[in-house]
Amino acid sequence: MRLNSLWLGVLAMAVCPLAGAVEHVTLKNGFAVDCVRREMVGDRMRLYVDGAADGSNYFEVAADDVVRVETVADPPQPAVAKAPVVAGAAPASLTKEEMREMLTHAGTAHHIDEDLLASVVRAESGGQVRAVSRTGARGLMQLMPGTASELGVEDSFRPDENIAGGSAYLDTLLTRYHDNVALALAAYNAGPAAVDRYHGVPPYRETRAYVARVIREFNRRKRMALVARGQ
Repeated sequence: MRLNSLWLGVLAMAVCPLAGAVEHVTLKNGFAVDCVRREMVGDRMRLYVDGAADGSNYFEVAADDVVRVETVADPPQPAVAKAPVVAGAAPASLTKEEMREMLTHAGTAHHIDEDLLASVVRAESGGQVRAVSRTGARGLMQLMPGTASELGVEDSFRPDENIAGGSAYLDTLLTRYHDNVALALAAYNAGPAAVDRYHGVPPYRETRAYVARVIREFNRRKRMALVARGQ
């Protein structure tokens, strides 16, 4: 079941500082790189450039070559507008219970943890049912019209259809990248072509921050669940 392997993959990320902010590291030679975490190894600094669960994607530099390390603030929530509500249209908002029920249903159908889906919804639309981005992406999981059509979504402003379509798309990305959550999220944000071109999370600040933000929200939800259970 993907649900198990996906959960194990995210747990592997949760035990390292991946969920922290992206950092912009500037070197003496003028080269700069965004990394999701860093650590000292002797007199060298290891910079991890994406969220690979096995920690394989990194490079090392001499510690004294580092001039500056800056935290990259999370970009603001996607700039979205709300489409006007017309008579007979889908509801403009959902209760927490309605949202959870739809996410649970979609997560079960695609073997994806519902908290991961909820984290994507938060990052994509802030939970706004009728959100529209500058590029024309629509609804809770911000589906582009072409993608929605391919997924059989007739109305991206219908929460159940949008969540079902977005979950199905994330499912295909997880399959494509062998349940590597970071790569699937990067592809959801920047497109599979960009991930394939760079053989990993693309070096786009927005995409790196997006991946970190979704995983941070996922970890927050899991920690809250543990607290609620008194663990």
